[in-house]
Amino acid sequence: MRSLTFVLTAAALLALAACAAPSPENAAAAPASRPAPAAAAGAAPAPPSQRGGAQADAAPAVKIDRSCKTDADCAVKDVGNCCGRYPACVNKASPTDPEGVRAQCQRSGMMSTCGFREIQGCQCVQGQCQARGMGVEVR
Repeated sequence: MRSLTFVLTAAALLALAACAAPSPENAAAAPASRPAPAAAAGAAPAPPSQRGGAQADAAPAVKIDRSCKTDADCAVKDVGNCCGRYPACVNKASPTDPEGVRAQCQRSGMMSTCGFREIQGCQCVQGQCQARGMGVEVR
């Protein structure tokens, strides 16, 4: 059963990567100084958490903090993605900027797989906030 879950997760991440890849004609025209989007972490595809680019008017990137010591340090917050709302378990004091994420997606021409699973609660696992049921539940 774990193998099937792993294969399905890997297939979903590959499909997400294919949606975000620039077309061949856009790849040649893309500026080399533009940083790559943030890599996905965990089992669910994570939204881009860094905002960068050549725009002088772009605000500094908001760094999402997922660190924790106890379950009480974690909260479900909207971190945003290229489609809009994207709830994730993050440190309750972490800043988020869903509008900034969407603006960066528009500037860079990125797209995202739309939709998300409802998060029923968060837990602290090995110092990182994660959704309950996303792996090992620590009691």
